[in-house]
Amino acid sequence: MSNISELELQNLRHLIGGYDTTHCKMQEYAQCAEDTKIKQFFEQGAKNAMQNKQELMKFLQ
Repeated sequence: MSNISELELQNLRHLIGGYDTTHCKMQEYAQCAEDTKIKQFFEQGAKNAMQNKQELMKFLQ
């Protein structure tokens, strides 16, 4: 892991948590959606949130 400050670590934790929450909510919204286009919209949002979370997690390795 590269040297990151405590503030940067806190910011990463906040961003990662936010993307995790967004992923969970988007998945739930997609499951509840009846319209195909809306369902796809939320599924794509969930996928993007997970990708962003994983990208940020790389800074912690």
